Amino acid sequence: MALRVRTITADEHLAFLATSPASFLQTPAWGEVKREWRAESVGWFDEANADELLGAGLVLYRRLPKMRRSLAYLPEGPAIDWSDPDLGRWLTPLAEHATKQGAFGIRMGPPVVTRRWSTPVIKAALATGDTTRLGDVPPTEEGKTGQEVVEQLRTLGWRAPAERAGGFAAGQPRYVFQLPLKNRDEADILAGMNQLWRRNIKKAAKSGVEVRQGTPEDLPAFHALYVETARRDHFTPRPLAYFQLMLRSLLAEDPDRIHLYLAYHEGDLVAATTWVKVNGHVWYSYGASSTAKRDVRGSNAIQWRMISDALEHGADVYDLRGITDTLDDSDPHVGLIQFKLGTGGEAIEYVGEWDLPISKLLYGAFDLYMRRRGG
Repeated sequence: MALRVRTITADEHLAFLATSPASFLQTPAWGEVKREWRAESVGWFDEANADELLGAGLVLYRRLPKMRRSLAYLPEGPAIDWSDPDLGRWLTPLAEHATKQGAFGIRMGPPVVTRRWSTPVIKAALATGDTTRLGDVPPTEEGKTGQEVVEQLRTLGWRAPAERAGGFAAGQPRYVFQLPLKNRDEADILAGMNQLWRRNIKKAAKSGVEVRQGTPEDLPAFHALYVETARRDHFTPRPLAYFQLMLRSLLAEDPDRIHLYLAYHEGDLVAATTWVKVNGHVWYSYGASSTAKRDVRGSNAIQWRMISDALEHGADVYDLRGITDTLDDSDPHVGLIQFKLGTGGEAIEYVGEWDLPISKLLYGAFDLYMRRRGG
């Protein structure tokens, strides 16, 4: 069955995503959020049945400075049959379509798992201190499809992250931490958390921390706390206008696509987060917390509220998003995985982002440009 790729409407795209697992970064609304890119929804069709949509993706085009050619980027996508033993049927027409759109190269992040590590396995590795990288720890489970996808991509001429020789700056995280929710209730999830998490959730409640859903009018308060977090944790914050656009675009697409949460203690905002949902998958996407009053455990309270709401919405997965693969006690990033481990979930490795150079000359020039500007 030969396939072809063509532009589809946002409505066609959303109709497909309603029945297919996909990242929120692959929704039409996300194309509206990333206004510095040109967005296009694309679909895969059987040449013998032009009306049946078999796959879909959001493509973001970023133009090379002073040139008319662009990088085509599909963050955490596309949504196609990654188990197909002949991925060339899907990826070759994508490359042909992107070339016609003026792309000099494609970057994508297949939503395909390669390995999983349970909390007990990671805790054991941290306790012994013999391994400093998660990737060196024997996994709880290996994804057969993930290994096959990697082999096919290499055969088809795609370049893995490690093969970019410094390559573009990191895009979406390769390692994430997820809490499975399917066939579970609050009592079961609490029982799976470590003692510190359970104690902190109880302490927040006893201290009078109140968590509520916010509205777009609460974004300035969220953003002020987010900027405080950025200063404390040494990262560059996004402007308030970005979050206003994000809420407006995602809510217009689906009133349950995104929620804003705020945790207060005696009138003081102590934590704030955003929660995003597509079908059975919920993501914790942005978070902020105050330096003051950390002892009331607002961060644990707000996480527990988001997990509870994910359960109420019938989600199968609560995704705490990115972690690094470090298990080194001397690395400050290890605190991130230690915090998320407390939920009793699992670390997930995806196949990562892959590049296909269409014009090797322009691809190399853009690669150099991105490295010089730091991404």
